[in-house]
Amino acid sequence: MDPSKIVPDDQIWDAIKEECARAAANEPLLAGFLHATVLSKADIEESLSYLLASKLDNSTLPALGLRDIFQQVLEEDECVQRSIRADLQAVVSRDPACPGYSNPLLYFKGFQSIQAYRVAHAYWNLGRKPLAWYLQSRISEVFAVDIHPAARIGKGIMFDHATSVVIGETAVVEDDFSMLHEVTLGGSGKEGGDRHPKIGRGVLIGAGAKVLGNIRVGTGAKIGAGSVVLRDVPDHTTVAGVPAKVVNVPASSLPAFDMDQSLNDDSFDPCI
Repeated sequence: MDPSKIVPDDQIWDAIKEECARAAANEPLLAGFLHATVLSKADIEESLSYLLASKLDNSTLPALGLRDIFQQVLEEDECVQRSIRADLQAVVSRDPACPGYSNPLLYFKGFQSIQAYRVAHAYWNLGRKPLAWYLQSRISEVFAVDIHPAARIGKGIMFDHATSVVIGETAVVEDDFSMLHEVTLGGSGKEGGDRHPKIGRGVLIGAGAKVLGNIRVGTGAKIGAGSVVLRDVPDHTTVAGVPAKVVNVPASSLPAFDMDQSLNDDSFDPCI
């Protein structure tokens, strides 16, 4: 997205409504959909509750009941509200295929799956674990994104494409994180306890990478596509391969912002 079109958090909803009004005028076949999902809603939270409930609707728990489940969290949890806006900003600022704020809200399953996870996580923390597990199951079925509701994920998160993403129960992901499809943050065996990765701020993980075990991926690290990471990754380091090894250092301090998947960098120190 053109950087000049980035708006402050408190103007995101107005931007979404303006984009949807233009889209409805230009594509009358979508006018009903855009009215039902955005133009008739009071805020992002109401819109997102409607969208997620429509996506996850089934005969066991229909959309009307799901809307209440989502809206209870989205309208009351200020941390979730801030995270929604930070995630929208992450997508529009990092994804060149994103023309505006309405697209991730309406169409990007990476963004939608993260917000649905946030609701499941809230219910997990409230002790309503059966409901959280149910939501996890439906999110996995619908979006092909399987995030355990106990996992802890920060804000400013971007899942590009998102298909086949798996994040385990004791995983921790800090703010300003980007990854592509088919990434696993998983365990390395059947041991219990704290067994999943801890991902630092600003990390970028390429498509198909597997990060396994209770290991730390440091702040500003980058993991190459298709890599298998079994050991700690130092801060501001690029690793790649099977098993992953240090190949250089990223060109910027927070690779998640740049989305640069290349492994070439003039600053590579062969002594690392």
